[in-house]
Amino acid sequence: MANHQSSEKRIRQTATRNARNRYYAKTTRNAVKKLRNTTEKAVAVELLPKVSAMLDKLAKKNVIHDNKASNLKSKLALYVNKL
Repeated sequence: MANHQSSEKRIRQTATRNARNRYYAKTTRNAVKKLRNTTEKAVAVELLPKVSAMLDKLAKKNVIHDNKASNLKSKLALYVNKL
């Protein structure tokens, strides 16, 4: 258990950030799944920029690694172009 005021605050901040990061990461994963399960090109083309932006924001905030975001964006773009 934390004894210092600063360490107690740090624990609260970490818990808040952890919850927020988990929420945004899960939301993005669901968006990626939705895009991958799409079979209509028009819908996929509409979703791709939104999902790419979500991935970029997660990478910028270090929730996911930059390379993981790039790899996902690349794979999704290839998938959309194949449709």
